[in-house]
Amino acid sequence: MILTRRQVFVLPLILLLAACASTTQEGATGVKRKQLLLLPSAQVDAMSLESYRGELSKASGAGKLNTDKANLERIRVIADRLIPYVATFRQDALAWQWEVNLETRDELNAYCAPGGKIMFFTGIIKQLNLSDDEIAAIMGHEIAHALREHGRERMSQAYAQQTGMSLLAVLGNVKPENMALLETAAQLGLTLPHSRGQEAEADIVGLELMARAGYNPAAAVSLWEKMGQANGPGGPAFMSTHPSGAQRIDGIGALLPKVNPLYQSAKGTRSKTAPRVVPRG
Repeated sequence: MILTRRQVFVLPLILLLAACASTTQEGATGVKRKQLLLLPSAQVDAMSLESYRGELSKASGAGKLNTDKANLERIRVIADRLIPYVATFRQDALAWQWEVNLETRDELNAYCAPGGKIMFFTGIIKQLNLSDDEIAAIMGHEIAHALREHGRERMSQAYAQQTGMSLLAVLGNVKPENMALLETAAQLGLTLPHSRGQEAEADIVGLELMARAGYNPAAAVSLWEKMGQANGPGGPAFMSTHPSGAQRIDGIGALLPKVNPLYQSAKGTRSKTAPRVVPRG
């Protein structure tokens, strides 16, 4: 069967719609946006694990992996409390092979790779003098990215963008000098809005995770105030992949009435020792 020009354009759109799904249940905060997930999760997980293992190997070789034993145990205990509540959003995440590692590095950063591979840098803990609640805010946010498979979504968006550009160039006879303009438009219209949306989702899901685990969600406000003071004024929020500090704090403040009841119900559990979820060693 030979497809018409119109059918060739419409078919990819149908395939894109078929690839849209939500990776998580809503929870109390109601995140339910459908996501573009073209790439198999196993492929993305394998790529991410390879990168994570590479970073562990490099840090270990430099004598910078898990040398701060006090803060390492501190973040692992916080992870032990947070991880059981991932089932609120996706039950299968309980079976992930969770890890928590700490790299001696000045950078103000932390992340959770697909499959529950958490990395903190000592810089963010020490330079910001983080409380346990503030660490829980960061960790909940990063775990939320993994639960929502935002990395896989970003890769799928890039794949769709590249495929669409190639198709448009062939069928639309687009001149090479105009392709750069199309690529810029696609980045602004597709990639960046979703990135800011992903950050907002991670804030929302992360707040609920920390509240359910008995960590004060209001600490997310003090965290981002500290981050703003450390980083100084940034560029325009519209062009950023992250909401500005003020925007972020306002969004978190609006969510606190939803998650505070969860915190009030759970905060008494902080006095109890949580079962170990994260391997030590």
